Amino acid sequence: QVQLMESGGGSVQAGGSLKLSCAASGIAISTYCMGWFRQAPGKEREGLAAIDSDGTTLYAASVKDRFTISHDNAENNLYLEMNSLKPEDTAMYYCAATGICRLWAGSPLPSRYEYNYWGQGTQVTVSS
Repeated sequence: QVQLMESGGGSVQAGGSLKLSCAASGIAISTYCMGWFRQAPGKEREGLAAIDSDGTTLYAASVKDRFTISHDNAENNLYLEMNSLKPEDTAMYYCAATGICRLWAGSPLPSRYEYNYWGQGTQVTVSS
């Protein structure tokens, strides 16, 4: 069975950093597109970043230059490094996976509807 499990969330002061992890089992992430999303109470789930099997990455404008998505295929883990955190980054953060996917510069982030596997989320709270 496919399982994704996020970890690394917590509370941090504005301007601080956190690194989220997503451990995958049942799939080899090297053959998938992987993504990070977040959702705050009363808000839509927002796509943040994606990485394909070739390592090509895409970011939402709201996190570009602050967040970095990466994977460790040997460990079958996905990561999201978050720097210069702002209170508006406060949300539940989710990792997700989808099968056939290729990314290219300028393409839109895959939407939440394109992902078929999801983790349970990890909470990130940024205080001012």
